[in-house]
Amino acid sequence: MANLRFYTNSPLVLNETVQLSESAAAHATRALRLTEGDHAILFNGDGHNYDCTLTTVKKNSVTAIITHASEVHNESPLNITLLQAISSGDRMDFTIQKAVELGVKNIQPITSKRSVVKLSAERAEKRTEHWQNIAISACEQSGRAYVPNVLTPISLENWFSQNPSVGTTRILLNPIGAKRLTEIQKPTGEIQLLIGAEGGLSQEEIDLATSQNFQSIVLGPRILRTETAALTAIAAMQSVWGDF
Repeated sequence: MANLRFYTNSPLVLNETVQLSESAAAHATRALRLTEGDHAILFNGDGHNYDCTLTTVKKNSVTAIITHASEVHNESPLNITLLQAISSGDRMDFTIQKAVELGVKNIQPITSKRSVVKLSAERAEKRTEHWQNIAISACEQSGRAYVPNVLTPISLENWFSQNPSVGTTRILLNPIGAKRLTEIQKPTGEIQLLIGAEGGLSQEEIDLATSQNFQSIVLGPRILRTETAALTAIAAMQSVWGDF
């Protein structure tokens, strides 16, 4: 049987009844063919799994009663924020999904000079909602009970103006003057990982990041695609400093 975990943004309280979201109800009834009396797990991002029993099952309406709550202990010890320059097609969706599975805490889409995708304010809002839903689905699948935030896209310059470097370890992929990951001291606070889009970061963006205390690292002798670079860097950090 598939992993029966469903996200809800409702408060979850022992012995109380909750209604699943329309999308969760559709998945439960149409894809999983669940019926009254079946068991599942709900979570709302507070760090707990809530065992439940389905009490009513209709086409677009499912309710469940909470029978047990348990704290989940599978979060990464690394506090990684992924600063991902917006990539095109399915690349951004794939990067967000897999980054959540690998344990990142936050994802900040960056509008970079070499991003193929250019978003208006309205489109940016819709894409952010779409990306957040991808993060939620990745949590459902991977067993995470905290949901990473996917933040509203912002330019690199504006992000720097709002985020001082105090207490953070800042890393970007850049072969010029780069270190190996093992040469960097294990971080004790937030790790901010900056990844370019399909064409990489411009030299101006690299210079700006370097001036804001980003350290360049290299992951090997081969050139990686944007989605490969992000996930390889996260996996490498988890291997060197984290829970792999």
